[in-house]
Amino acid sequence: MKVVILDAKTLGDDIQLGIFEQFGDLEIYPTTDPTNLFERIQDADIIITNKVIIDREAINSARNLKLICVAATGYNNVDVVYAKEKGIAVTNVAGYSTESVVQTTFGMLFYLLMHLRYYDDYVKSGDYAMSDIFTHLGRPFWEINGKRWGIIGLGNIGRRVAQVAESFGCDVIYYSTSGVEREERYPRYPLDELLKTSDIVSIHAPLNEKTRNLITIKELGMMKKNAILLNLGRGGILNEKDLAVAIDSDLIGGAGLDVLEKEPVDPKNPLLKVKNKEKLLITPHIAWTSVEARKRLVNEIAENIRAFLNGAVRNRVDLTV
Repeated sequence: MKVVILDAKTLGDDIQLGIFEQFGDLEIYPTTDPTNLFERIQDADIIITNKVIIDREAINSARNLKLICVAATGYNNVDVVYAKEKGIAVTNVAGYSTESVVQTTFGMLFYLLMHLRYYDDYVKSGDYAMSDIFTHLGRPFWEINGKRWGIIGLGNIGRRVAQVAESFGCDVIYYSTSGVEREERYPRYPLDELLKTSDIVSIHAPLNEKTRNLITIKELGMMKKNAILLNLGRGGILNEKDLAVAIDSDLIGGAGLDVLEKEPVDPKNPLLKVKNKEKLLITPHIAWTSVEARKRLVNEIAENIRAFLNGAVRNRVDLTV
């Protein structure tokens, strides 16, 4: 068997990929662009990809292809319908990054809520050394205990965020982006009511026809003036141009984003030019990348390959979804 990893750089240099050598000849490429994709996969039996697109043309160019392993939960970069027609299995990995994303959610919240950048700069600038009192009250912050946390998208990650928020004493509510009726321990609210009544709103939903541009200037205008908005779902759910306006118009208290509509960020993205920079935190899609999460991801991919070779794929993409 020939195993080809197309974008190993997305998994990190600190993660060992030798685990895949047990399945046959292993070829590892840090990145792969469309100009060299076909050459690299033409003899591959198994492809491992994170973001490299495997479409109909790519599938046809890989004459020995039997299995496509997506190194992620989402699999929109693979033409799964055509792969099925060709008898090629497609697997993904769900749940590996939940704790990492939840941790990042709260890290972003506290950074913004407690003005940590401001206070760190205050001390390191020397201003604190010149103070006539032992503390500094330049940027007041509030406690999340007793405040309302609204969650958009109550999947595995959203549900875990809800549990942790509860442990801080938050009143948790949610909005279902799928519209599917199910029993949950948290009250389900319409989107407008969630936005109007929540002190913290976090997004943990996939990007699809129901969630694209879900939060625009209209929805941002519904939020409390001191509310904090966090997007750890997908870029495109939140209108970035409208968010830039909301930040500089003081419509909301602050926003933290780990995902953007275009990644890497477009140099012309209006969010890079906001005046109220202290109210906006942007990280480069790192929420999923704890060392533990990436190790779980690689190990689960190996288990998927092993199961496939034994005749039963553990995490086969469900085409009925």
